[in-house]
Amino acid sequence: MSITDEITASIKELIPIVAAMGVEIIEAEANSVAARLPSAPNVNHFGTSYAGSLFTVAELLGGVFARTSLAAEGGVPLVKRVEIDFLRPAMTDVVARTTLSDEEIARVLAEYAERGKSDFELLTEVADEAGTVVARTRGIYQLRRF
Repeated sequence: MSITDEITASIKELIPIVAAMGVEIIEAEANSVAARLPSAPNVNHFGTSYAGSLFTVAELLGGVFARTSLAAEGGVPLVKRVEIDFLRPAMTDVVARTTLSDEEIARVLAEYAERGKSDFELLTEVADEAGTVVARTRGIYQLRRF
């Protein structure tokens, strides 16, 4: 089983609604993570992707880094705040993608080791199959020792 399959299965077990939404982790690298949201089970009354589904596929990426570059003993990812801008209707499957720099990873891990927690920011773009950005999020997350 690939790391993306493992993370997908884990998220679906921890957050059952994600399974119903059909979310799939498609990239889980040290500096970048991405997830796909299929259109079919996430259509709203207007025939476009439901806003809550677009939000969810972007928001959950903060937790994926806790399985890659921000994996730390006892560390749990928490979301503190997420803002979303809906830019265009999504009519197809979408992919949410975000990145963390090596410098930010080092800072978060060092602060976590010292204080038991560290905040970090993720800027995520959600794009349709044509590559058009349909939504953007700015999220503040925390890696916290539990």
